[in-house]
Amino acid sequence: MKHVSVLILTLNEEQDLPGALASVSWSDDVHVFDSFSTDATVSIAEGLGAKVSQRVFDNYATHRNAALNQIRFRYPWVLLMDADERCTPALADEVERVATSNDPDTAAYRLRRRDYFENRWLRHAQISPWYVRLVRPELARYIREINEVLEIAGKVGELESPLDHYPFSKGVGHWLRKHDLYSSMEARLIVEGSGLQNPSLRAALAGGDFHERRLHQKALFYRMPGRPLLKWLYMVFMRRAFLDGRPGLTYAHLQAIYEYMIVLKTRELREQAALESRSRG
Repeated sequence: MKHVSVLILTLNEEQDLPGALASVSWSDDVHVFDSFSTDATVSIAEGLGAKVSQRVFDNYATHRNAALNQIRFRYPWVLLMDADERCTPALADEVERVATSNDPDTAAYRLRRRDYFENRWLRHAQISPWYVRLVRPELARYIREINEVLEIAGKVGELESPLDHYPFSKGVGHWLRKHDLYSSMEARLIVEGSGLQNPSLRAALAGGDFHERRLHQKALFYRMPGRPLLKWLYMVFMRRAFLDGRPGLTYAHLQAIYEYMIVLKTRELREQAALESRSRG
């Protein structure tokens, strides 16, 4: 039994949760933080030995922070997962090794997540493969309501072993519905000016931390015209998504569609705001 706690966030995950829990059966402190699922998620979690807490979902950052702050974990280190992710045996061994190394300077570890589509690892098409997933909860805090960023109060190390992710486990339709919600949230943040107000090109390209670079890159990207086409060109030719075959090219198309949804919804919100302003005037 490994000396690491596990946190899995869920909402109607009866299909994927059993596989996620099976992949972390090495831990005797697995927590499922549920957003009041209406399917069998809770009964599955409890039946497989997980401890279940529930909270009404508001946004991704505050919800994840609530999980980190409210749950009493047995161990100092917590592995963060989603239901459509799987902890590989190599990763399980590595998190145990670093968790018991008694390194007082490291507050978290990032790892490489491998996204799969049509049974193929999107080695080239995946845009952001590095994620902080092993943390000391008291030193971790999420910011940004959607596509949240994890801030760590301390040094961040790197793990060599991967975490496997199956974002299309429920089908392309589910992925599109989820990203329809994401695009609405992104558009609202853009219109409200809730994102990073003064992004730096230097920080975007050479920031000391991956999440810092990502935050600045996203803020700069949202200021660029023709974003859907730029994203597709970047993924296909710079990331060389074509090397991942049909799954890679399909994923690049889907990401461009997602970006176009954000563009359309941002335009719609701004037009609505302008109409309301004129009617008040």
